[in-house]
Amino acid sequence: MVERFSFQRTATDGKARTGVIQTPRGEIRTPAFMPVGTAATVKAMLPESVRATGADILLGNTYHLMLRPTAERIAALGGLHRFMNWERPILTDSGGFQVMSLANLRKLTEEGVRFSSHIDGSKHMLSPERSMEIQKLLGSDIVMCFDECPALPADEKTVAASMALSMRWAQRSRDAFGDRPGHALFGIMQGGVTRDLREESAAALTAIGFDGYAVGGLAVGEGQEAMFGVLDYAPGFLPEDKPRYLMGVGKPDDIVGAVERGIDMMDCVLPSRSGRTGQLWTRRGPVTIKNARHQNDPRPVDEACTCPACRNYSRAYLHHVFKSDEIIASMLMTWHNLHYYQELMQGLRDAIAGGRLGAFVAGFHAQRAQGDIEPL
Repeated sequence: MVERFSFQRTATDGKARTGVIQTPRGEIRTPAFMPVGTAATVKAMLPESVRATGADILLGNTYHLMLRPTAERIAALGGLHRFMNWERPILTDSGGFQVMSLANLRKLTEEGVRFSSHIDGSKHMLSPERSMEIQKLLGSDIVMCFDECPALPADEKTVAASMALSMRWAQRSRDAFGDRPGHALFGIMQGGVTRDLREESAAALTAIGFDGYAVGGLAVGEGQEAMFGVLDYAPGFLPEDKPRYLMGVGKPDDIVGAVERGIDMMDCVLPSRSGRTGQLWTRRGPVTIKNARHQNDPRPVDEACTCPACRNYSRAYLHHVFKSDEIIASMLMTWHNLHYYQELMQGLRDAIAGGRLGAFVAGFHAQRAQGDIEPL
């Protein structure tokens, strides 16, 4: 059994990398997409179903779990893995992004963030030290530093001050985390869309020293072109021998573009949220199942897909259960979306290992350009 956290790159193709993260709870194949289990569940999915899609790791949420059912209760019940019946690795975010979104319900100081719960209005304090304590109580395999993430667009002075604060909090997170063999702590690069700030942030994090590094502060309103502009240079500021994690991304074409630019890990609520709202992601782009053209269509959503939704059910059936607000609609469509995302990640890993990423990406975009095929 592996006792420590480690990362090994096994192949590269341009800036793209494939490899394996080793943890005591199992290996994570990279590039990796992490389904989001915000409140200790990937909505509409059983843990074994999530694993069946090919997921090696899940993401949990510090902010939501500290409020309900509380980290202390989860720890008393054996930790997050046992609590949610997922024995493989779990990454928890620090809570910083969620607290940012509270806007008028928070007060930011050097100490941390005081905020009111969105559930019942109760008052809480989240600091680097408290975030590390919560994530330790949860038993997270990969812990994220507590950071401040300004929404974009924002002026450079605001972004610079926020980045500097996040770097001070990164040192406090590192100090509070301590030495925990088998568990990893990731630093989070900030700096908006300004190259100099990104480079300064990366240098500060590297000087502190982390087990992995995240590119934070993107997918927060800047748009794909600006995000890719940052990813053209930002991963190169980080150590090559550590995993690189792009937080909160994204759509399939975001993922492909990020992997091309050297990203190893990603997460997003999109595939599960889309499954609950009737949007299916396929090789030919998104399919909106509520549209009337699907109501008499006997075909599967994607003939080449092997997920249960495509193997066993028609578009007409999925249209019916979605329009009827049946729970099985969310279950089947979420399963399909997560299966598609993991199939995409496997395709990327295989293409990098085989030195044919360029052809894979060209084929990915060509298929999407065809669009969904109309019924005969």
